[in-house]
Amino acid sequence: MGELILVRHGETSWSRTMKHTSWTELPLTAAGEEQAQAVAPLLASRRVSLTVTSPMERAVRTAELAGLNPTFTDPDLVEWDYGAYEGVTTVEIHQERPDWDLWRDGVAQGSPEHPGESPRQVGERADRVLAKVDRALRDADLDGRGGDVVLVGHAHFLRALTARRLGLDVASGALFRLDTGSVSRLGTEHGRPVVSAWNVTTPERW
Repeated sequence: MGELILVRHGETSWSRTMKHTSWTELPLTAAGEEQAQAVAPLLASRRVSLTVTSPMERAVRTAELAGLNPTFTDPDLVEWDYGAYEGVTTVEIHQERPDWDLWRDGVAQGSPEHPGESPRQVGERADRVLAKVDRALRDADLDGRGGDVVLVGHAHFLRALTARRLGLDVASGALFRLDTGSVSRLGTEHGRPVVSAWNVTTPERW
């Protein structure tokens, strides 16, 4: 069976300045476009059976520059809804809530359109994505094509998804740093899910 490959989108102006970004549409910076293009050689040797992206522009553009075509979008792949913390940095939040931790506490209530998500809600969304991934991997094997499933998305959500893939709670996503433009692989060993490669940005580490 193929592996699950995770691609975090390239740099944006907000990711560069560490602002929480979920629903705000931002283009890739010039550096972010270079990061996305650098993903292509990392995946050149992989047989990709399906690529699914977040519908956000920064994820779709990253997949395009990485040569991942065709792609499909899935609203379940959007970033953690940060509610009132959209566009705010962790340093700024800690000025008012010194002990705040996203993975434990979730976010402050936002607008009706973007109220924010709890860790439990993010975990439920990650589980839905993983169920779709497993079906796609099985289908690719059954029809003889085989190959990997690639998800192009966002840091906190992909970290939560990784934790759930490994049988951990969402809060364990805090253990998995994920840089912009990075590529990771989740496979299996003796029937158990494992991390095959993590947070890779250069061919030497792939």
